[in-house]
Amino acid sequence: MDHIAINRDPKANYWRKIFYVLTHWPSPSLIVDRLKNRKQIMDVSSQIATQFNVDFDFIQKRVHHIEHHRAHLASSYYVSGFQKAALLSVDGLGDFSSVMMGIGVGSEISIIKNVQYPHSLGLFYTAMTQYLGYSYYGEEYKVMGLASYGTPKYIEEMRKIVLLKSDGTFELNLKYFQHHSKGMSMSYAGGSPDIGQIYSSEWEKLLGSVRGKGDKVLQRHMDIASSAQRMYEEALFHILNKLATESGLDHLCLAGGCGYNSVANGKISTHTPFKSVYIQSACGDSGGAIGAAYYVFHSMTRTNPFYKMTHAYWGPMFSEEQIKDCLEMNIKEIKKAKCNVNFILDEDDLCQKTAQFISEGKVIGWFQGASEWGPRALGNRSIVVDPRRGDMKALLNAKIKKRESYRPFAPSIKRESVKDYFEIDADVPFMLMVFQIKKNMQDKIPAVTHVDGSGRLQTVDKSTNLRYWKLIDEFEKITGVPVVLNTSFNENEPVVNTPQEALSCFLRTQMDVLVLGQTIIKR
Repeated sequence: MDHIAINRDPKANYWRKIFYVLTHWPSPSLIVDRLKNRKQIMDVSSQIATQFNVDFDFIQKRVHHIEHHRAHLASSYYVSGFQKAALLSVDGLGDFSSVMMGIGVGSEISIIKNVQYPHSLGLFYTAMTQYLGYSYYGEEYKVMGLASYGTPKYIEEMRKIVLLKSDGTFELNLKYFQHHSKGMSMSYAGGSPDIGQIYSSEWEKLLGSVRGKGDKVLQRHMDIASSAQRMYEEALFHILNKLATESGLDHLCLAGGCGYNSVANGKISTHTPFKSVYIQSACGDSGGAIGAAYYVFHSMTRTNPFYKMTHAYWGPMFSEEQIKDCLEMNIKEIKKAKCNVNFILDEDDLCQKTAQFISEGKVIGWFQGASEWGPRALGNRSIVVDPRRGDMKALLNAKIKKRESYRPFAPSIKRESVKDYFEIDADVPFMLMVFQIKKNMQDKIPAVTHVDGSGRLQTVDKSTNLRYWKLIDEFEKITGVPVVLNTSFNENEPVVNTPQEALSCFLRTQMDVLVLGQTIIKR
């Protein structure tokens, strides 16, 4: 191994950190927490040397600490296929920054400006998520789904919290926050990340009482969610329009945890000058792995980027022999559940039979090939059902997902059919953009049409996932609809990865059919 790249650099913005401590005097516990965090990151070389039983000096010379947001920018730009693009990273916090704007030209990435701690759009959205009663870190997507049920009645209040600046950046009105003074403790009690309260008591004076965890969702909460989403979009487009002006470019590469805000992403082409947008499948912190690696590689070789990542199937895959072994190990449980097991040799026959099950309203667990990298199930670790049934969302939630009724399910559509169903025609392979479904098509696919007429699009191309494309094609031959509802293969747990996990999830839920490679298991 020649080089090891880490997507954190504790030395980044060092003097800015010192200045902040001297001028703000945060709580001692916050300072201690940050020092522990810094030591842990700086100690990576010794950890690697110990784990792999190699010389520390040998490892230390090969470890490269890449600033968090530079790694984000690199993670998108160097796999976008663009030779020149404007770059933006937006997230909660990393190496004392929350936003970084830059330009990529050939192998070079140059930085235009950044927004530094404690100001953060990601933390604004997380604070809003907490205020609306969702305590776990990472539940921002629930607010995004809830927003479509409300109207932005509280946008003026939001503009008191997030202040847009003339230079294309923003500030938080810190009287509404406490992360800058008390810190953000995180625990994993029960296996879920729980972050300390970010918003201050001033929020209740501005927006009314906090929604308690588990309390009924009222129209007021929907309107506040809608207003928060609108504020995020205003700030994002404010940044992007300035970036477009300063860069003079019409290609954009977006990264950072806020890149998962698919509703805002779908509006970039209509609210900014950018004509094309690339967001890779793991645009959050996990994407920092390839970002750091590519940054080091291009810094050393000066090789111009040419590669475009068109799919996310980079995870483990399992042979038919491994699947057979899994079934044999679990044969008693399979028989106890009164399931029929059939091996289908022909791929076309496999897809045709599965498509027929879908058209009959059955819930299908679809486990194929290499697992997806990133948070979205994209047709290899998916639950697939009929989008034509208006009751399918409720059926899925009752049988398997057990999730909030206001959260939408996503459509997977053959790439060549996008223009017939959506008001745009674009490649969206990673399910990271929401677009409007044509009004005359919404009644045809009600299970994947959100309350506002939108759908979180995933385009499926023959060249990147032929078997999934064939499944949708066979479904179209039966129903005339080139769309299926796709949701992650799990039951309030991480997405299944192995045949054993897929089979266990199938057996303990009310799923009707499991397609495990070329084997169909049917109740």
